[in-house]
Amino acid sequence: MSTLVCSNISKRYGEKEVLKNVDLTLEKGKIYGLIGRNGAGKTTLLSIMSAQNPATSGEVTWEGEKVWENRRALNHICFSRELVPSASGNGVGTMKVKEYLQAASYYYPNWQKELAKELVEKFELDVKKKIAKLSKGMLSMVTIIVALASKAEFTFLDEPVAGLDVVMREYFYRKLLEEYMDTGRTFVVSTHIIEEAANVFEEVIFLKNKGILLKENTEHLVARCIKVSGPAEAVDAATAGMELHQVETMGRSKGVTVLLKEGEQIAQSRELQLQSVNLQNVFVALCGLEE
Repeated sequence: MSTLVCSNISKRYGEKEVLKNVDLTLEKGKIYGLIGRNGAGKTTLLSIMSAQNPATSGEVTWEGEKVWENRRALNHICFSRELVPSASGNGVGTMKVKEYLQAASYYYPNWQKELAKELVEKFELDVKKKIAKLSKGMLSMVTIIVALASKAEFTFLDEPVAGLDVVMREYFYRKLLEEYMDTGRTFVVSTHIIEEAANVFEEVIFLKNKGILLKENTEHLVARCIKVSGPAEAVDAATAGMELHQVETMGRSKGVTVLLKEGEQIAQSRELQLQSVNLQNVFVALCGLEE
């Protein structure tokens, strides 16, 4: 089974450390959600894994081979990053959409021209338009086309649905699942729109404090997270010794989010209210503002 492995990855920009000692293994044939707050290092990590950005220390390997300056390994990796045309009008912004897609077809050896054409038509993109003249949503469409048409074994997308309306977001996730089912490719999707993508992610990766907070099956993670509320004394007694997050108190009442470990459970009580949570709730509880 193909794997892409980050070993002890750290990244500094001058005095600022963005990532520290990150270890991460991506397996072939999964859709991962990469989730973190702004500035958590999501884009930096994806750019290092795809050799678009050098790590300060550590290494990334594909099938045991270093990916940095390794064309054979990079043929299996695509990071279709968010397009942000330069305000000066230079660089990629001067290219027409068709020129940008043509350049991508040269870079990715498994490029599927027909899929790119299908997506252009579905998104109703004007391929003669310059990248700099595209709306936010249209820029996201170009990003999606490159990612899916690349046919890369490991494909990363950074905020792919930014600016898309709900119909196009739904279409993207449906097309992503279709491509995944047909090919067994690995996708890593970084997004802030968590809940509508939750059912697509087989596993989620939470980034916090310059590293990987957790990497876990999405369904399992959500199932072991529960909101407990009621009289403070009853909540404290029921959750003693457990991993607590997002503790809230109001007078004599208290609410906590509990991340249950194997074998743990909350004893039923008339005084307590137990609520299931969704993936977004879990993320906020674990990675939200510190009290």
